[in-house]
Amino acid sequence: MQADLSPVIAATAQWLTCAYPASGGALASALCEVQARQAVTVAALLRYPTPMDAALMGMAGPGGSARLDWITGSDGSPAADADGHAWRTWVDEVVASWAACLLTDPELAAPAVAALAEDGPTQATPPEFRRLLAPDERDRRAAALLRHPDLLAPVAELHRAQLLDRLGRGPALVA
Repeated sequence: MQADLSPVIAATAQWLTCAYPASGGALASALCEVQARQAVTVAALLRYPTPMDAALMGMAGPGGSARLDWITGSDGSPAADADGHAWRTWVDEVVASWAACLLTDPELAAPAVAALAEDGPTQATPPEFRRLLAPDERDRRAAALLRHPDLLAPVAELHRAQLLDRLGRGPALVA
């Protein structure tokens, strides 16, 4: 993973788990976080496939969570402690949307992980994304909100077309 993407991956995964939390204790929270992080990692590597892409995003900034907070009704307003919400500036809306697509649609998750392998040998391999690609019953229970298609639809639909284009699954052109 490109080191420049680490803050975006961490913040976006944190945003997803705050907006769609696990229920059932510490183990469920950890399983939910792993699934969010795996989906966000795949989405970020697809969105920023080269070091140059990551560097440009680092210079311009990822955009923050304000629109996502508004769409989901999450409490994204800064509290008295502004440092407590500083991580939200590292949330990438497109990466969150793509991750939501991957979490709710297994037919997109597998080709997305496969696309990483096609991009080069330095990218992650599918076994590293087992909880994203083949969640067991405990994973599903832990991330019930995080994987619920109806709940994630407003976020997933924001940039689904771009993800489909990136994966070569966009609408067919008519000649």
